[in-house]
Amino acid sequence: MAEAKKFTSYSEFYEFYLAEHSDPVCRALHYIGTTIALMLMAYAIYSQTYSLILVAIVQGYAWAWVGHFVFEKNKPATFDYPFYSFISDFVMLKDFLLGKFRH
Repeated sequence: MAEAKKFTSYSEFYEFYLAEHSDPVCRALHYIGTTIALMLMAYAIYSQTYSLILVAIVQGYAWAWVGHFVFEKNKPATFDYPFYSFISDFVMLKDFLLGKFRH
């Protein structure tokens, strides 16, 4: 098994992350999953139904992994870079909402 690449900065990782998300359907599934996860987490906190936080995490990753395995045909970055990848889902959604990506 190949060893995971070491990144010297988050911006270097984010360039790699975006290359691993070049398929527009994969990105769209990430946006959907991340948005639903955020809404579920907000509702979990509001309603004090904290078990929904686990549901939010699972369904957020489910959308993303379908994008990778079915459309992108690659291994999710989460497997090798869990923290950077988790943060990057939100950064990519922010960039999309700010119009930085053209699909």
